[in-house]
Amino acid sequence: MGLLWEQVIVDAADTVALGEWWATALGWVVVNNDPEEFEIRPDVDTKPGLLFVRVIEPKTSKNRLHLDFRPVDQGAEVERLIAMGAHRADIGQGSASWVVLTDPEGNEFCILSGRS
Repeated sequence: MGLLWEQVIVDAADTVALGEWWATALGWVVVNNDPEEFEIRPDVDTKPGLLFVRVIEPKTSKNRLHLDFRPVDQGAEVERLIAMGAHRADIGQGSASWVVLTDPEGNEFCILSGRS
């Protein structure tokens, strides 16, 4: 018996706007554009994906699960994402080698140092 990792669920006030933001940020495709459950994947047949599920309550604290990304050029990627609407976040990381950002709804994610 084995498990297939299907997707990561992201609670969102505006599933379409947040899902489209992440699709653009990652270069992924939309596979379900339902405003209650908006799903993106690397491509139609590749999993895992991100599923944005509508919630009415606002985000109130730091996420207990977040995504880490390792770009080729950390500085360029941070600036690209900020230009798209991400924000820098201080979660107590100090002078770590990664940069903590939040998406437009405040979900934290990290941009690690560049690939070598």
